Amino acid sequence: MARTVHITLDEMAHGGDAVGRHEGQVVFVPLALPGETARVELVEQRKGYARGALVSIEAASPQRVAPPCPYFGRCGGCQWQHAAYPAQLAFKEQIVRSQLVRIGGQQSPLVRPMLGMGEPWRYRNHVQLRIDREGRVGYYALKSHDVTPVDDCPIAHPLLASMWDLIASCRARASRISLRAGVHTGERLAIIAGLDETPPALERPLPYSCLYMAPSGAAHLLCGADHLHERLLGRRFRISADAFFQNNTPQAEAMIEVLRGYLQLRPGDTLLDAYCGGGALGLSLAGEGVALLGIEAWPPSVEDAQHNAQGQATIWQGDVADVLAAQRPQVDAIVLDPPRAGCTPEALAALAATGAGRIAYVSCDPATLARDIGRLGALGYALREVQPVDMFPQTYHIEAVAWLERER
Repeated sequence: MARTVHITLDEMAHGGDAVGRHEGQVVFVPLALPGETARVELVEQRKGYARGALVSIEAASPQRVAPPCPYFGRCGGCQWQHAAYPAQLAFKEQIVRSQLVRIGGQQSPLVRPMLGMGEPWRYRNHVQLRIDREGRVGYYALKSHDVTPVDDCPIAHPLLASMWDLIASCRARASRISLRAGVHTGERLAIIAGLDETPPALERPLPYSCLYMAPSGAAHLLCGADHLHERLLGRRFRISADAFFQNNTPQAEAMIEVLRGYLQLRPGDTLLDAYCGGGALGLSLAGEGVALLGIEAWPPSVEDAQHNAQGQATIWQGDVADVLAAQRPQVDAIVLDPPRAGCTPEALAALAATGAGRIAYVSCDPATLARDIGRLGALGYALREVQPVDMFPQTYHIEAVAWLERER
């Protein structure tokens, strides 16, 4: 039988839960805040820690605010709407610093204040919605794979709202839909992950592009194009339906400016963009006279990168470690934005073998960033500073840019 206990919460953990202690055991509590005293039901006991469910707040943090979304607390799309935005930024900055010390072995890392948004709502240019048994769209519930139906999402860009009723309008049976928009171009694209091999017939044309993906993997274009375009700092990029692109366009532009400051590229330099996706970072950074090399494994993104480069870059397809072992380029600087899992030791060794004097590492996971910074230290690269960029307001997700320089 679950017990209800009184706990004082001390800090915010990587993953979004507040952390307290009961009888010497660490307890993770969703929807609570550091500095609060709360009644908590211990719902899960593990070796060394427990998980709790918030029952009531006995002493609230001054940083607690009323969440504007009626679904908050049930929907798992956001975790921190109950925290004032300046507090969210402070939590994320401290989590980055803590991970660098604990996992990366950095004694006193220089972590700049989190670069936040002036308006931390309606920013997401891409959402993935799940479909419940009644055909309603929503997100996974908090800490669950049950679907919470959502009629409106306050962190989704307004361009996505007009596509929210897609499933009802086209009468498709589906497990999920992805909605994407170019906020600077106005282009919109919906991708339906269908349950039937035969695509639905549209009763009328949609005012945006729509792609139906059958269970076999066959793609059926229902309307418009199988890609969209977005602009970053004035440059236009093609984005295929299933290709990665940053979810927050204004903050992506802010991050590029941070990268420019770190890399200080000059005419005659060679820049390597590892895990380049559609080439957005490298192409935005490589000005006149800078040679650009890109590496990407995902074929649709390789095609996007080649299209976006317009002959201004050399794009190699394949695993980073394998490509670098085969090509053996010598470069002056590296920008990399790997998946959440970070880089393999082989990839890091291959990146170091390029002789790059400067590395800018973009990460969406502070733990794997810290691990890889530690590994790069053993390869001769010293961490200069880290600039966290808030790509995901109202959530615990953290983006950060680390600047490293070669010492030997």
